[in-house]
Amino acid sequence: FLIGLVTAVIGDLASIFGCLMGLEDSVTAITIVALGTSLPDTFASMLATRSDETADNAIGNVTGSNSVNVFLGLGFPWLMASVYWYTVGTTEEWHRRFSSWPLYDQYKDTGAFVVQGGTLGFSVSIFSILTCFAFALLTLRRKYFGAEIGGSKTLNYASSGVFLSLWLIFILVSCLQVYFPDHVGFRR
Repeated sequence: FLIGLVTAVIGDLASIFGCLMGLEDSVTAITIVALGTSLPDTFASMLATRSDETADNAIGNVTGSNSVNVFLGLGFPWLMASVYWYTVGTTEEWHRRFSSWPLYDQYKDTGAFVVQGGTLGFSVSIFSILTCFAFALLTLRRKYFGAEIGGSKTLNYASSGVFLSLWLIFILVSCLQVYFPDHVGFRR
């Protein structure tokens, strides 16, 4: 319960801050909200790295946390909303919101749970590509240096710089796509 409350407060504060700064909601979500909700995972991974001889726990924490966010964090609310719209059916609000939806005629009598993706496909594509680079770096570190994490300070700083750069590239490209959709990636 407390985690949900803290997450809701972080989300609301981030939305207010994003609104005050004039940021689009999707930009606020991939920057401020994501950073605020991911910091605890970051510290947990850091502790796991320090307490384990291998990087398995730290990398397992990151991939496990992200899979929970994606599969449960999206899947469960979507399931609940789908059940809601299936049991309630169409309402005046549903017709008003989705009358311009391309599949409206198909579902106008029964209703449906509709999530319009916006820039989601583009962001997920960029994230997937950059994640491949991150895993390639981890693989190269294991092959040439015998471990994903650790080694000389120079190597650690260089790897950290690459990971930070991948995150900044994700933010930059995603923001460019939101603010300049006709010039970057998919159109809305």
